[in-house]
Amino acid sequence: MTIDSDRRKALQALRFLSWPLLLLLIPPGGVLSAQGSTQPSPVAVPVMPETGLSPEDLGNLQLARRRYQAAIEAFQQVPNKSAAIWNKIGIANQQMFLTEEAQKSYEKALKLDPRNSDVLNNLASVYYSLKEYSIAERYYRKALKVNPRSALIYKNLGTDLMAADKFKKGWNCYQTALAMDPEIFERANQLRIGEPTSTQHRGAMNYYLAMSYARLGKLDLAVDYLRRAIDEGFTDRRKVLMDKEFGSLRGSMAFDKLIAEQRTQ
Repeated sequence: MTIDSDRRKALQALRFLSWPLLLLLIPPGGVLSAQGSTQPSPVAVPVMPETGLSPEDLGNLQLARRRYQAAIEAFQQVPNKSAAIWNKIGIANQQMFLTEEAQKSYEKALKLDPRNSDVLNNLASVYYSLKEYSIAERYYRKALKVNPRSALIYKNLGTDLMAADKFKKGWNCYQTALAMDPEIFERANQLRIGEPTSTQHRGAMNYYLAMSYARLGKLDLAVDYLRRAIDEGFTDRRKVLMDKEFGSLRGSMAFDKLIAEQRTQ
């Protein structure tokens, strides 16, 4: 592979990278934006002699390949690290379950850019993974003050609230996220790492997400998440039939099949 080809890959990775981590029934705490590039610096940008790429480009390439330790080693070579670089170091650490190191990296990023919504979101996801739900909520809300149109942050906040047994507030956040981006939950489900949510809370999250999809008229997705909620013991056939939010599902083939299956169990 040529140096130019490697550089193109790194730049392409930057354009498309999005790292949803720990989110609900799907990853509970989406991590935002491995994309930013460093700010211009009077310091000459070094080139890694073995690849011909700058440390940042090499780090981006390794991050895209999910070679997280190699990505960190490359990013550490960047002089005058920006908030974006520390954010990417945090992402790589978090993907390797190095929670304390990820937290330190995000905090360094915030010192450089206190109003960076990506970093605020990512630091919140660290506290979520530690089950420090109130602290996570505070950082998610700070992120939303900076970026109030982020469906991902609303989704993450909703998951955090549900984990803290604030189901109605969490459901409201889910509905806001889906109104902004109807595909946000399905897209965020593409990448994940281990998530600390209990089976009971996952069941609740799936149930309320099923209600949200039912309201949107996405019947197949509503039934899919309803099935998960039943499998996780959060609800049963009788409760589902009594819930008016699922009235739009009645008569659909997928819903009738789900109810029929429950009758035989």
